[in-house]
This record gives sequence, structure tokens and C-alpha cells, in this order.
Amino acid sequence: MIDLIWLGLFLAGVTTAMFTGHMQQVTVSILGGAEHGVELSLALIGVIALWNGLMGIAEKAGLIDTLARVLRPVARWLYPSVPENHPAMGAILANMSANLLGIGNAATPLGLRAMRELQTLNADKETASDAMCTLLAVNTASITLIPTTVIAVRMQYGSTHPTSVVGTTIIATALGTVAAIVLDRGFRAWDKRRRRG
Repeated sequence: MIDLIWLGLFLAGVTTAMFTGHMQQVTVSILGGAEHGVELSLALIGVIALWNGLMGIAEKAGLIDTLARVLRPVARWLYPSVPENHPAMGAILANMSANLLGIGNAATPLGLRAMRELQTLNADKETASDAMCTLLAVNTASITLIPTTVIAVRMQYGSTHPTSVVGTTIIATALGTVAAIVLDRGFRAWDKRRRRG
């Protein structure tokens, strides 16, 4: 569905440009944007490789396991339907730890694995379970302590203080996570009342 939305937006833009005489600007923008995207991607490789290396060292040093132990009570509260020793809980904890440390490229496969494991606990395979909805909400908002990608982009564009966003990122992602949890619990309670009534 999202592919159709993007296609519709693209076609609407090109059609509008054709009828308003701005096709040259659209062509220049498309080609310039593609070139700029490639340049930015290449420039980010080094910084992201550095952060991934540091996070790999942290993982081997036991930081991820330590974070998982600290986060276990929070995960038990967020996912009461998931048995403590189920593989889904391990994947959820690993996903939460990776998001907390700002390594989204590692968090994504962990989140997908957690969803697959949660599906094994799901009685209705056609509908997302409460735990799956909570994982999606928390994973999307996710408190982040070290916004590695944002720091890398700021470095690429010559920021004199690329890490100055850390404090505001922590506040924004914390507020986002609280809002996600409150809405998740609120919709869950509303759904239960609706089913009863």
C-alpha cells in the first residue's frame, strides 16, 4: 500500500510539473537528490562503522547483557503475556538494549526476530497480539541514549558540536516512549471494554 502512495505522490508531482512548466527543475532536483544521497551514504559509512565497532566491543564486554538484566523488570511489566524464559523475551531485551544504545541497524533484525517469536505465542495468527502491538509502539519510539546516525549526519555536514543533540534526543525519545506506552495501554483497555460491552 505504501508503494502505491509513493507512486501516486511521484506521479502527481511530475504531472503538476509538466502542466506548470517546471519539468526542468524536477529533473535537476531528482538527479541532484540522487547524487547527494549517494555522497551522504558514502560519508556515513566510516562513522557508522566506527560506532558499530564500538558497540561490538561493548557487546563482547557484556554491556548488552548487563543492559538486558537491568531492562528485564521493565520488559516483564510491558509484556506480561510473554513467559520470562521464552526466546521472545530474549529478543525483546536485545532489541531494547540495541535501541537504547542507538544502534538501530542492529535493533531492526532483533525486533523482527522478536516479532517472529511473539507470533509463536499468538493464538490468532491473523491479528497482532497485545505484546506485538506493544513491541511495535516501544520499538518505534524507543529511548535512545546515543543517537549515532544523527551524530554522524551532523559530523558529515561540518557541525562544530555534533554530539550537542544527545540531551535533547534523550528527552524527546523518553517523551515519545512514555506517550507510546500510555497510548498502547489506553487502546488496549478501550478494546477490552469494547469487547465486553
